[in-house]
Amino acid sequence: MSSKLIAPSVLAADFANLQRDIEMVNDSDADWFHIDIMDGVFVPNISFGMPVLQAISKHAKKTIDVHLMIVDPDRYIKTFAELGSNILTVHYEACTHLHRTLQAIKAEGMKAGVALNPHTNVNVLEDVIQDIDLVCIMSVNPGFGGQSFIENTYKKVKQLKELIITRGANTLIEIDGGVTNKNAKALTDAGADVLVAGSYVFKSSTQIETIKDLKAIANS
Repeated sequence: MSSKLIAPSVLAADFANLQRDIEMVNDSDADWFHIDIMDGVFVPNISFGMPVLQAISKHAKKTIDVHLMIVDPDRYIKTFAELGSNILTVHYEACTHLHRTLQAIKAEGMKAGVALNPHTNVNVLEDVIQDIDLVCIMSVNPGFGGQSFIENTYKKVKQLKELIITRGANTLIEIDGGVTNKNAKALTDAGADVLVAGSYVFKSSTQIETIKDLKAIANS
């Protein structure tokens, strides 16, 4: 993919003004909405659930990229499809039968993503890479926004890119956590296609400009 994508993470939005923030992303150069669903079991935090995603879907005019940080994600695949998810990403660490989970996601008409925690090697995806539309590399420990970026991520992106090319897959690489204008270029140079940015975008006083600049850096 020639154009690198920006996916603002709604977890960092102002929940008291959620519609305003969704409309800001609609009006910006961002490509996707990244939505983190956390259950307080797989990760220590609880984010938001189905009613909030439903409200976001009503106003969002761009691709809805849902990242499930939950145990037993298979139970909810159909529900997330009904709520308007375009991409559904599950954690490798939460799926006993990953291949079956990926097929179930696709059967509901969504793109299938797999997220890897910082300690998980990309080689675990070797046998299923051709079935995966998106790999989300966690560049922070999942569960909380605003953490600092883990430097080993660059190496993982390069290894994953090599695996994708070797297997002739069309998988996109997404980076989630600690993305800013300081590391965006190095990440896309290493092979990343999609950059998730939460606090960096929503804590900015000039959000539209911040997104525009980040996209320009990622594509430079």
